[in-house]
This record gives sequence, C-alpha cells and structure tokens, in this order.
Amino acid sequence: MELSPLTQQTRPSAFQPKIIGLYDKLFRQDEEDLAYSDGFWGEFYLLRPDKVGLERRLDDLTTDDLLHLQHETQQLFVRAVSHIKYGRAPSDENALDTLTVFLGVVLTKRYTNPSADIITVLAGLDEVDAVFFEFANTIETIIRTGRSTEIRSKAIDVALSLTSGAYQTSLVSYFTHRDLFPALMKSIQDSDDSELVFKPFLLLGLLANYNKFEFRNPYRLRLEDFVNESAIRKIAQGIGFACSQCRNSYVSIQEDVAEGWTVGSTLTYIGLGVLAPSKGAAPAQPKADELKEGFAILPSHGAAILLGVYDFTNANKVFCSNLVSCVSTSKTVEAPFSAFLSYTSYLVHHAYRSPRATTYALLHFLILRIIIEDLALCKILCDSEVLVAVRLCRQRQPFLPAIQKPRPAAAPILDILLDTINHNLRRHLDLPLYISCIGLIHRLLSYLTFTRTRLTYHWSFLWQTLLSFLRFLTTYAPSLTIQDPDLHLLVNPFLATLALAVSSGECFLPGPAAYDDLFYKLVEAGDFLSRFKKAFRMHLTQPSETMNATQNGPSTAPIDILIQVAAHYHDLVEGEKDKGRIGNNMSPREVSKVIRQGYETLSLPAMEGLDRWDRFREGDERGMLKRVARVAVEDTKKLLRAS
Repeated sequence: MELSPLTQQTRPSAFQPKIIGLYDKLFRQDEEDLAYSDGFWGEFYLLRPDKVGLERRLDDLTTDDLLHLQHETQQLFVRAVSHIKYGRAPSDENALDTLTVFLGVVLTKRYTNPSADIITVLAGLDEVDAVFFEFANTIETIIRTGRSTEIRSKAIDVALSLTSGAYQTSLVSYFTHRDLFPALMKSIQDSDDSELVFKPFLLLGLLANYNKFEFRNPYRLRLEDFVNESAIRKIAQGIGFACSQCRNSYVSIQEDVAEGWTVGSTLTYIGLGVLAPSKGAAPAQPKADELKEGFAILPSHGAAILLGVYDFTNANKVFCSNLVSCVSTSKTVEAPFSAFLSYTSYLVHHAYRSPRATTYALLHFLILRIIIEDLALCKILCDSEVLVAVRLCRQRQPFLPAIQKPRPAAAPILDILLDTINHNLRRHLDLPLYISCIGLIHRLLSYLTFTRTRLTYHWSFLWQTLLSFLRFLTTYAPSLTIQDPDLHLLVNPFLATLALAVSSGECFLPGPAAYDDLFYKLVEAGDFLSRFKKAFRMHLTQPSETMNATQNGPSTAPIDILIQVAAHYHDLVEGEKDKGRIGNNMSPREVSKVIRQGYETLSLPAMEGLDRWDRFREGDERGMLKRVARVAVEDTKKLLRAS
C-alpha cells in the first residue's frame, strides 16, 4: 500500500548538504565508466562547493583509486573548465573553487609515474593537449577580463594549484605556451590593496622558475623587459606588505621591542600597531619550550613570494631601484625595503632552526648581494641623506645595539649580517650561510673603501663580532677543516675583509678613535691569528691559485698582514714594559696610547686585490636555487590548502 503524502516520514539523524551526496555519487567505486548527464553537472556546479567535504573525500582516495576513477575525474575537470569558460554566475565561481580544491589534493599525491598518471587522472593521454590548451586559455582569460576582482583571484588560485601541484611535470608548460604574464600584470595594476598583489606575484615567481636552467623561460624574459614603473611600484608595496606579515609571525611568538622604545609609537610607525600591548599590561613571557615549538615552524608559508622577488631583482634593474627607494604609502606602513630588511633580520636570527629557514635566509642574502653589487644601488644604501627605519630582531642574546633613529640602509644590513654570525654558530658550521654572510660584509666594506664613504656605524661591534668569529673558527678548526671542500670560500673573503679594514680603514671609518679600536681588538686576538694561519693553511687560497708567481708557496698575504700588525704592536707594548713606562697589566687607555704612537713605525706592504670579489652568476647557485624553488612550491601547496 502506498504511503499517503500526509503520513509523517522518519526524520534523518543529520541533514547532509546535497553537494556532499553528489560527491559521494561521483567518487563511488562500485561502478565503472559512468557518463554523467548535463543535468548532473549543471546541478553539481550550481551548488556551492563544500571545500572541506570535497577535500576529505579526495584525501581518502589512493592514487590507484584515482586511476580507477579516471573517467569521473576527467569529466569533473573538463566540465569545470566548460562552466568557467561559459561565465555564468554562480556556476563559474563554484567551478573555480572546486578545481582549486580538486587540483590541490589530487596533484599532491605520490604517483608511481607522476607525469603519465596525473595526465591520466585529469585528461587522458589522447586528449591532454586539447584539454589543457583549453584550460590554460580559459584561466588566462578569466585572470585578464574576469567580471570581478574575486573571480580573477579564484582563477589565480586554480593556476597556483596546477602549477605547484604539477611543478615536476610537463603540464606547467601549457602556461608557458599561453603566457599569463600580461594577465598577471594587469591583475596587479588593477589591485587597490597591497595584499592583492601577493597571489599573482607568487604565481609569476613559480612560473619564472619553471625549468629555467633547462630552457629560456619566457616569464624570465618578460621580467627582464618589463619597465612599467606604476606596476613595479605596486609590486614593491605588495612585497613590503608580505614581508611585514611574515615578520609579524615571529613577533606574535615573542615580543622583542628594545627597552627605551615607546612600544605603541614604535610599532605604529613600522606598521605593527595592532601588536602593541594595552597600557598597563605586562606582556606574558612565553616558556622556552613554547618558543622553540613556535619558531620551529617558521618562516610562514608566505615566504614563497621571495622566489619571485629574487627573479625580478636579478632580471630587472628598474625593479631593483624601485624596491630600494620606494617610500611608504602612509605613516603606519613600512617602506617596502625596510619591511624586507626587517623580515630578513628575523629570518636569519632563527636560520639555524631548520633547513627550510636556512634556505630562505640564503635566498634573502642572494637578493641583497645582487643589490649591493650594483654600484648605483649601493650608493643609495650608503647615502647619509637616504635614511630608513628598520625593526631588527632582538629575540635572543647577544642583542644588536638598539638604534631608534633612521639610518642609511647599509647600517641595518651590517647589523643583520653580524646577527647572522652571532646566532647561527655551530660546531658543524652551515658553510653556505656563512659564506654568503661574510661575502656581503666584504662587498659593503669594499664599496665604502673604493668610494671613500664614511658611514656612521657602531664599528666596534663589527670588529668584536668578526674577531670572535675568528676565535670560533680557530677553536673548532679540527671539525671544520674536514667538513667541506668549499671552506676556502669562507676563509679567504673573511681574511680579506679584516685585512681591508686594517689597511684602508681610514677611507670609511668616521674618525681616529674607530681606527684605534680596530687595532686594539686585533692586538687582543694576536695569538689566535697565528693559530688560525696554522690551522687553515691549506685553505688560504683558491685551489686554482695555490702557487703564486714567485713560487714561494701558498699566498697567505691577508693573514700575514694581520699577524704583522698584531706583532708590531705586541713588540711596542713589550718595549714600553721593558723601559718601565707602563706596568705589566696595561689598561685599555695605555694600549690605545701605544697604538696611536705605533702608527708612525707601522709599515704595511702594498696589498692589491683585498677589495675584489666575484660578481654574482646565477649558474653558480643552480643547486641552491632549485632547492629554493622546491621549498617555495611546497609552501604554495600548503598556503592553498590552508585557505
């Protein structure tokens, strides 16, 4: 007997969204090769997607399951592209959201044959060209001419999901054939908010790095030729915003405003007003375990944007100039370069905590290296009339000197480099990080010497840090000398930096007192200099320059200059003691007096080449840059899934 329509039905224990039922129907594995009707797909994309529900169901499927369901997954992909192309709301928007989740999960699974298996799941080997050319054309059109900022952003999400998920496959090449560069730049130019620059520029960075060492990447070529300064300034502001957000993730774990600063005004000035504690509230001090756990997961995934910053910096001088000189848009927002330097400070302060953090720190140093090696840009960094305010990390001792007033950018850069030395010391030294760090110090001092630019700086802190590093290297020489064949790339620039300061310090130091202090600290390290030479004798020259023209053996000129200076003043001090003019225990003032008197009898040999360094060549960093790209791709995947 049929039930009357008035008969009360049993209520289900829980209501399930209809779209979830469609997911269950689509991904069930008890039937094969079902052809779903136009009505099914019309309803599928008319309903708002349940992103969590879709992600959960896709997560539960193995790669074998997906290959078994290839007919269904191919239909989902092709029908989504069709609805996006047709452009009727809300189906096109729902299709974009569905594809972002679908690609974000399906492409991150581990396949036996990644390229072939992914193509099978998405399009089929016979249809891949037609399907993906249509996909790339549709996404490019939406990014360029989509009816709203929101839908253009969703199209970029889809492109990011495909690019990051299929980065090691040929599928990304469909975007290189289509060339998304004009559409991405238009998206950036049309944005009214610095935050909206993040995703298109992140995508641009991934595409510009795709197989760039294997073929002439068209996005890299576009970066070289791009001269639209309006768009470049928007990119610079967007980068500054992203760097501030990444830096804030460190501050949110441990507040580190220097004593003597007005917390509210300081944070407001550099764009962190929301982090200022309320009046009268003492900030809670996190426990050591909490700090360790919090810092271990940093930097945040937004650091992936720095991949594009590197490529744009390396390819385009107009961009470099704007990044360095672009001013803040308001008093509550940091200038882009100030934000970049601030983020670099926090990142390198904690670089030792994970290989991922170290990788991003090396990328920051490459960006700085490219900028510093450009004479016109380095002039801006050292110009006493071009001042920047940079919040520097003070989360672990030894602390950097607390400087409140704006300074030439070269000063906070030196602070960042010294902080890197002090906070990443380990018996098994991270050589690439220290090679990059010392190389930047050497380049800055070389520029100051060459241009005879006097930089106001706490030079005593620099000499103290460098000579403490020399003591560290000497103490742990046994574990360092067998650690890496590239040790000479650290030792020689390090010695050249010290010898350059000794021989040419009057060119850039502000006055005699700073020069006296350098010699004083060098005399204190005299015994370590001789021990250093003995310990690292075989690493004191480049392998190709082991023998000099006079066949006198390995050239050790920089270390010999340092030893000669220390020995000269040691003899003067001993002579003063023998004459009874001073006691056996000399005061710093007495030593300084001897140093000043000793200038007259100090004879340093002519030493050329101390200010020379090799210009950056991308090919030399190929391995590191490929590693950075892999890290950035993984961070992009996590960003998309988190959102």
